[in-house]
Amino acid sequence: MVGLTDLSRRPSLKRVEISRVDGSVEIKDDAVVVTEASVVVTDDVVATEEPLEIRLELDGADGKRMERSISITMRTPGNDEELALGFLFSEGIVRRSEDVLIARPCGPPAPNGLINVVRVELASGVEVELDRLQRNFYTSSSCGVCGKASLDAVAVQGRFDITTNDFSINQDILGGLPDALRTDQVVFDQTGGLHASGLFNAEGELLAVREDVGRHNALDKLIGSRLQSNDLPFVNFGIALSGRASFELLQKAMMAGCPLVAAVGAPSSLAVELAEEFGITLIGFLKRDRFNVYSRPDRVRV
Repeated sequence: MVGLTDLSRRPSLKRVEISRVDGSVEIKDDAVVVTEASVVVTDDVVATEEPLEIRLELDGADGKRMERSISITMRTPGNDEELALGFLFSEGIVRRSEDVLIARPCGPPAPNGLINVVRVELASGVEVELDRLQRNFYTSSSCGVCGKASLDAVAVQGRFDITTNDFSINQDILGGLPDALRTDQVVFDQTGGLHASGLFNAEGELLAVREDVGRHNALDKLIGSRLQSNDLPFVNFGIALSGRASFELLQKAMMAGCPLVAAVGAPSSLAVELAEEFGITLIGFLKRDRFNVYSRPDRVRV
C-alpha cells in the first residue's frame, strides 16, 4: 500500500496502447484509487484521446486537383472515416454519398501506431466554399460555436423540411432507450469515459451506435456511417444521446433531417431554440419512467 505523500516520488505513468476496439482504450499503469479506508496503486483502462486531421482533395480554381486541411478534432480512434464524412456532411460541405470518391487514412503512423489523418477525395465538380472553410475549424472534446449567427447558418445550409415529418414513437418505447443505448456502449463499459449517439426506429430498435470522447464526434460517426450506406436523411428515425443535448448536436441532427432527438441529460437553451425553430422534437432528462419534452410533443404517443 502507498500513501498520498509517496506519489510525488513515483515515476511518470507509462501509457500502453492496446489494439482491441480499434485502439480506443489504453491501459494506465500505477493509477491511484483512493477510498475512505485506503490508497491503492493499480492499473486502469482509460479512453484514448488523439488528434485527427481531416483533409480534402478537391478541384482547384484552375481545374487541377488540390489538397486542403480543414479540421483538427480530438477524438477516440476508430471509425475515423465515418467521423470525417459525418463532419463534412453536418457542415454542408458534402450533401450525398456520390460527392465522395473515397475516404481513407493517410500518412505515416504516429509513434503509438495510430494514423491520425483522414483524406477525403471529393468527386470532380463538387463545389466547396473554401473561403468559408478558412474560419477556425479546430474543435476539442467539448466545444461548440453557438449564437444567433449559427442558427442563421443552419437555416441557410439545411436541406430537409422536418416540420412536416410525421415520425412518432410511444412514450414507453422512449423510456427503454437509455438502457438499450447503455448496453451497446462497448468502450464505455471498459472506461466509463465516452459519449454515445444511437439511431433508433419507431419500435425503439437501436440500428447503430457510435462512441467517442467527444459527443459531437460520436454523432458525426453515426451520420457518416449512414452517409456511406446512402441512408440519409434520417426521415424515419430518431437520435438518442447518452449525455446532454447541446446546440451543436441539434445542429447536426437538423442537417441530417432527423425529426426527434432524445437525450439522457439536459438540453441547452439554444438547443431548445433550434429545435423549436426547425420542428425537431427535443426530449431531455430521459428515464424509463419520465422525461421532458421541449418542442413538438405531438410526435410522442401516450
